[in-house]
Amino acid sequence: MTVSPLVASSSADARGLSLPLVGPPEADEVPIAAAAVDAWISRESGTDGALVAAEREDVTDRTASHRWYLRFRGDEKDFITVWLTLRQRTLHVEVQFMPAPEQHGTAVLEYLMRRNADLMGLTFCLGVEDAVYLVGRVPASLVDEEELDRIIGSAIQYVDEHFPTAMSLAHPNLYRRRRRR
Repeated sequence: MTVSPLVASSSADARGLSLPLVGPPEADEVPIAAAAVDAWISRESGTDGALVAAEREDVTDRTASHRWYLRFRGDEKDFITVWLTLRQRTLHVEVQFMPAPEQHGTAVLEYLMRRNADLMGLTFCLGVEDAVYLVGRVPASLVDEEELDRIIGSAIQYVDEHFPTAMSLAHPNLYRRRRRR
């Protein structure tokens, strides 16, 4: 069996679709995205919502330009921590979901991988020390307050929705579900 080289537009052309060409980032793309994140944080800080802490740091190691640390009150988990990192072309979103499973690791990971099919914009993955994270990326050109509402709201919802089951499986001697209010 021979495998022919992939041609980027062959399958798209067959369906009458065209793939957009992506050029270099616009010079103002990153500052506009950073201003949108700052405005979103300012708006959320002025309400009595779930945001309880926010910090911004400028990144000097050339891997990114800005990083924000956001902490929210959760329903199932006391606090939900979201890191936003603005890179050259994308806003990277990372949420610490739970520590590495102590028990039933395969069942926990199977549960979370099956949930990935239903998630929008974020996916469960393993991070350092096998801790579980929700991660996603948004093109910097699309970052605005509405997109931040969507992605951060989704992160909080996904943690509150899936944390109890995952923790009950992974840490049955440590975690007890909260009573619904």
